[in-house]
Amino acid sequence: MFCLAQGLDLEDTLHPTAEDAMKLSPAVLAGSLSVRQEIDYNSAPPNLSTLANSSLFETWRPKAHVLPPFGQIGDPCMHYTDPETGLFHVGWLHVGAAGATTDDLVTYHDLNPDGQPFIVSGGKNDPVAVFDGSVIPSGIGGKPTLLYASISYLPIQWTIQYTRGSETQSLAVSSDGGRNFTKLDQGPVIPSPPFAVNVTGFRDPFVFQNSQLDSHLGSAPGTWYVVISGGVHGEGPSQFLYRQHDPEFQYWEELGQWWQEPANTTWGDGSWAGRWGFNFEVANIFSLDENGYNAEGEVFTTLGAEWSLDPIVPQVSDFREMLWAAGNISCTDGKVKFVPSMAGKLDWGTSAYAAAGKELPATSKASEKSGAPNRFISYLWLTGDFYGTLTSDFPTNQQNWTGALLLPRELSVGKISNVVDNELVRETGSWRVTSNNSGVVELATLKQEIAREAKAALISGESFVEPGQTLSSPGVVSFQQLPQSKFHVITASLSFSQTRRGSNLRAGFQILSSEHESTTIYYQFSNESIIIDRSNTSAAAKTTNGIQSSNEAGRLRLFDLVQDGEQQMESLDLTIVVDNSIVEVHANGRFAISTWAR
Repeated sequence: MFCLAQGLDLEDTLHPTAEDAMKLSPAVLAGSLSVRQEIDYNSAPPNLSTLANSSLFETWRPKAHVLPPFGQIGDPCMHYTDPETGLFHVGWLHVGAAGATTDDLVTYHDLNPDGQPFIVSGGKNDPVAVFDGSVIPSGIGGKPTLLYASISYLPIQWTIQYTRGSETQSLAVSSDGGRNFTKLDQGPVIPSPPFAVNVTGFRDPFVFQNSQLDSHLGSAPGTWYVVISGGVHGEGPSQFLYRQHDPEFQYWEELGQWWQEPANTTWGDGSWAGRWGFNFEVANIFSLDENGYNAEGEVFTTLGAEWSLDPIVPQVSDFREMLWAAGNISCTDGKVKFVPSMAGKLDWGTSAYAAAGKELPATSKASEKSGAPNRFISYLWLTGDFYGTLTSDFPTNQQNWTGALLLPRELSVGKISNVVDNELVRETGSWRVTSNNSGVVELATLKQEIAREAKAALISGESFVEPGQTLSSPGVVSFQQLPQSKFHVITASLSFSQTRRGSNLRAGFQILSSEHESTTIYYQFSNESIIIDRSNTSAAAKTTNGIQSSNEAGRLRLFDLVQDGEQQMESLDLTIVVDNSIVEVHANGRFAISTWAR
């Protein structure tokens, strides 16, 4: 473990700590496995794709992240708190959809033996597949009621002509604590996209309640709404809004495209929130205040955006970006519209996508244990094969598992106080100005942090604190102590002089270091970015296709603040989670970038 600083005339301060133990239990335990091929770890890595199936099952498998006992995990979805038990149900696509329950956001218990699904395709509405959906906790008959995308035809992709009838929205109900969801013996409740609209997609229904919509539309308090993700060919990505019509959730009133962006445009210049792309996926709608979830708070959405570079290749998305936006609801002539006021990226990692969350009430078992208020908890998917696009089958067969869910995050409205009112705050970015007092402003943004229960468990083991250092020359400084495993957490605060802004200074940490391998995480002032340099992460990448070694990068602005009457640059506060092959970097309560380090 090293502190890294590169640049000229440094006089900057680092205060790192490291937690050398993760106390989280494995999310799910694997069953019996076949005898595995012996690997000589003292010699140069062979072509790992020649190894036997399951021979690398434990090599890169995380301990603190949720994943099935074996096989591939897909989008997180279908979360809810069971009102009868208080348990939080976390779902994901896996041979249909499967899931687990938790009473503390730390330990998860499979709903079914061996991670078997609670719903599978093959019904009259979903002969081909079950895609993302969401749950009304007390729905039909007071039971958990699932509204999901029922698929009758593939392929579905924004780059090709849409096949009518391929995506519908159907209902299923659970009467056994979520272990099985039984499909209603009827057709879909939302049988098609809006009339005569040439959609790019129409899936991932997300149910929610919103007092602002109730007020604008004259709905009864507590009315359920559903947003469906997609877009329109030749126009751009969209969110389609529907309203509950009857108490049995059989009919949904179409309210139109409540949010639509021109095709492949950006928020601002695109520096802080990527591109809106051509098609939206996995949209969630929820309301937040500074404490967490509040049905009367500011309206937020998380969404996936798909886009490609020219020339666009059929059935290929070059880019998928996991975004968020906050905004205002307006209503004109009975038509409600969502207008963004700020937007950003929920995670800058190129493999991090498909976020799905749900309200976790203060009355849930997890929140009662921790004393937390009402919260919105979101999970992201870290795809293990880059959305199925890797040309090599490695490492799927050798691992016998693919992908994982990132650590749960609690979302709220974040405030940055005592900010100097200069050109840095006036850019269209992932923040907005909420007040201005004699040249000092307050900014609002989306606050996202590792859920308090999970973070407390992560740092509950033995730890050590490195003494603070003031560096006055470029170089690499070794920690006095080193983590003894690939399962640890680093927290650090780095302070910089205002003169560093725009310089060639880079400062951060080198992790997972050995004679032949290392991964470097650093902040780069020239483009205000946190970078995970994976060029030397894996010696095996030199002999084996399928191990990605490209760098990951995301933008974080450190603002100028007024402290005790003096101006100074905001410090860089890092939490780096190393869970075997998964690396998550969280910064300043508003930034995350996640990736693989195999």
